[in-house]
Amino acid sequence: MTAPGMLYGVSLGPGDPGLITRRAWSLLTRPDAIWTYPVRSLRKESYALDIALRAGLTTPTQHQSLLFPMTHDAEKLARHWLKAAETVREMLATGQDVLFLVEGDASTYASFCYLARVLRELEPAARIEIVPGVTSFNAACAQLQVPLSEQDDTIAIVPAAYGIAAVEKMLDDFDTLVLMKVKPLLDDLIDLLDRRGLLAHSRFIEKAGAPVERVVLDVASLKGTKVNYLSLLLVKNPHRVRGELVRGCRKKTSTELEEESE
Repeated sequence: MTAPGMLYGVSLGPGDPGLITRRAWSLLTRPDAIWTYPVRSLRKESYALDIALRAGLTTPTQHQSLLFPMTHDAEKLARHWLKAAETVREMLATGQDVLFLVEGDASTYASFCYLARVLRELEPAARIEIVPGVTSFNAACAQLQVPLSEQDDTIAIVPAAYGIAAVEKMLDDFDTLVLMKVKPLLDDLIDLLDRRGLLAHSRFIEKAGAPVERVVLDVASLKGTKVNYLSLLLVKNPHRVRGELVRGCRKKTSTELEEESE
């Protein structure tokens, strides 16, 4: 009986092929592994695959796209996650290892998280490894030459879809906000940052590290424009009132105290 293969979530970084790790590269250059990669629709190319190809890698003989549609329909998502997991399970059953290519980091808001979870539901003994990578916000900070954090800074990394009210509340508790996938709420976020006096401390970056990377320092100029799905806002909050130091540690934030009381 053939032993099943291993599923690897191979992080490729946000777009610059030079950010692919040595561990990921060693897997991607194996001739015996199957490549899989996410697409958002059957009419779109895979951004993860594009990163690998721009690195000079050659698509192996066995490769397949897996559909992870852009939708908030829970039933539709579950149906496609299941289909992708079943496809990968069949590949693994042949004894071959399967690489799932991921832009950014496979454990950070990535399609691989859903694939791995459903595969484990189908096959509890499935062997899975996550290969860590550079995140878009780390690459953005490096490109902007802005530190993600200093000393005892607090950081929140959230999808902008949490909503304006939630983002505004976080401004009271965090020194740095990384707002991911800002496309749907960009105009509202600009209004919020303007009202809070934070536009001058905000930066926008789209497709960090890719040949079509776009950096906008004047965030207000983006109002009313369309931006790519793979975009983020980096917001620094120098006006935040910090708690006093107690034995070298800051007092808890209002958000932390509320979470403890729930």
